[in-house]
Amino acid sequence: MKKKHEAFLGINEVAEKLSISQKTVRRHIASSKLHSLKIGGVYRIPYKSIEEFINTNTVSEDLQPYYNLFGEKISLENLNKIDKTNSSKLRNHYGINWVEIFDNWENPSKSNLTFVDLFSGAGGITKGFELAGLKGICGMDWFKEAGKTYRKNFKHPFIEGDIKQSEKKKEFYETVRTQLKGKKLNLVAGGFPCQGFSMAGNRIVDDPRNSLYKEMLEIIIELQPEFVVCENVVGLRTMLNGKVEEMIISDFKKAGYEMNVTVLRAADYSVPQKRDRVIFIGNRINKINYHPKPFLKPSEYITTGQAIKDLVKKKEDVNFNHVPTKHKPEMVERMLALEEGKSLYKGYSDAWKKCAWNEASCTIKENHGGVNIHPKLGRVLTAREMARIQSFPDDFIFEGSKTKQLVQLGNAVPPLLSKAIGLAIRKSYGEI
Repeated sequence: MKKKHEAFLGINEVAEKLSISQKTVRRHIASSKLHSLKIGGVYRIPYKSIEEFINTNTVSEDLQPYYNLFGEKISLENLNKIDKTNSSKLRNHYGINWVEIFDNWENPSKSNLTFVDLFSGAGGITKGFELAGLKGICGMDWFKEAGKTYRKNFKHPFIEGDIKQSEKKKEFYETVRTQLKGKKLNLVAGGFPCQGFSMAGNRIVDDPRNSLYKEMLEIIIELQPEFVVCENVVGLRTMLNGKVEEMIISDFKKAGYEMNVTVLRAADYSVPQKRDRVIFIGNRINKINYHPKPFLKPSEYITTGQAIKDLVKKKEDVNFNHVPTKHKPEMVERMLALEEGKSLYKGYSDAWKKCAWNEASCTIKENHGGVNIHPKLGRVLTAREMARIQSFPDDFIFEGSKTKQLVQLGNAVPPLLSKAIGLAIRKSYGEI
């Protein structure tokens, strides 16, 4: 959530914070469930109204039932046991153990620690963990083009398919165990999709996509890795005033894993991008769950210009994923005239947004059919420019059509962020 002195949010911002559609926000405004003000013809929602909306009904028998992550009813007795602390207190509820990693940043030694990557996409987490010296065992995702990219850039196997299908899970288990050759699995990592964690009133809506979280948990219980790393969007922390996060912590605790969670900013670890992500780290072997201590101050962040300035005059190169988009003349003019940090369209806060040249980039995304706008040129970023801002090395080549490459990049975890997490895991083991 925004700080309380930021009094109002737009519909698009509320939709992003609550992980629901703008249409749903408008419906709640129309039904008076979400109080808003119309200022200059535009709906503005007071910060306080959002808190009231999330925490509407008090517990009583005549109210609609409460549900857990998977649409299962929660009894009133159990509901009253759920921690009512607000999200700011919740941030420190599980404690953060920061660890220095900068001394080991350059050319870390190779490790025998093994990992698998669920919901791997193109392999941002995998690349970062390998840069930290860890040994990749297997990746898994349903996205065909991401699978092609993964196979092109990594030597270990990749399982393509729906994680919910028992035959695919069986194939994954068999592949992992074959690759391990009797060794133990140290780590399972994954960024389970959070689109299903949407809210209506004061309940988490039953959504089939929530089952992907359950599937990840099932795989972890089956493979029994020593450590678990889960990555997700920041908005997950405030869902139902922290109840979603609490339930995740609780579920992993039942599975034998003590967890710590906090938000990490990619730019703190040499990624030229102000990308924030929630990182859960847990283990079942009584080790300390370390999060990597930031080693760059905001004044030291790598800027967009530093990351992509050498590509400004580079010619089109399909094999390097550097294919500039050709826009209509009027679109080019609009892009050139757009102020840095602003979106080309009023309805979007994070799409068709112009990156700042002398700052770390805003979050790289591929949504609403548009990507980030180049700070100096009248076009959107190429896939290679996005890859630079995501901290992928230049020898990491993306497969598929240009559109599919952009989707892979928008969904990826920055490799240097995952490298920092990988080094923190090695610190937990006392390896470095």
